[in-house]
Amino acid sequence: WNVGSGSLAGYRVKEQFAGQTSTHEAVARTSEVTGQVTISGTAGAYQLAAGKLTVQLGSLASVDQVAGYNVTNRDRIVQGALNVASYPTATFVAQPVAIPAAAESGQTVTLSLPGTLTVHGVTKSVTTAVQLRASGTSAQVAGTIVVNMTDYGVSPPSVGFTQVQSTATLEFQLNLTRAA
Repeated sequence: WNVGSGSLAGYRVKEQFAGQTSTHEAVARTSEVTGQVTISGTAGAYQLAAGKLTVQLGSLASVDQVAGYNVTNRDRIVQGALNVASYPTATFVAQPVAIPAAAESGQTVTLSLPGTLTVHGVTKSVTTAVQLRASGTSAQVAGTIVVNMTDYGVSPPSVGFTQVQSTATLEFQLNLTRAA
């Protein structure tokens, strides 16, 4: 199965603007997502045997809005914090996991997917709760991974008027098509 068009990946992180009483959720997305998933087995006993997802970090673009602020400036700051010149991608590599039998009938199933996440040249073990729906030669997969930026050697972006929390939620929505 190949990651196809319409797939997205991105992040959500809380930021606090000077003079504001509540936090704001910064959200960025990119459609520059590639990868493959290998599913093996027979009816009733399928397994996600392997999977790799790669995201181009330099193409992340803010999709939220903040009154009085130009959030596109955030994208440059985030690219600097991630050092995209040296580390242009983030990669998730899945470990094998059984796929619930209900997936065969087109139902949405939830599975816990362990793997490794590499960001900023640092690789850590993670687990994501994934929702999977398959029908014929297409499938949709969505999931999140909560990380602490500092665990990956990334300092939370900072400018004089904004403070960013170190916890980020990485999100992905994938459209998969069966390889011929």
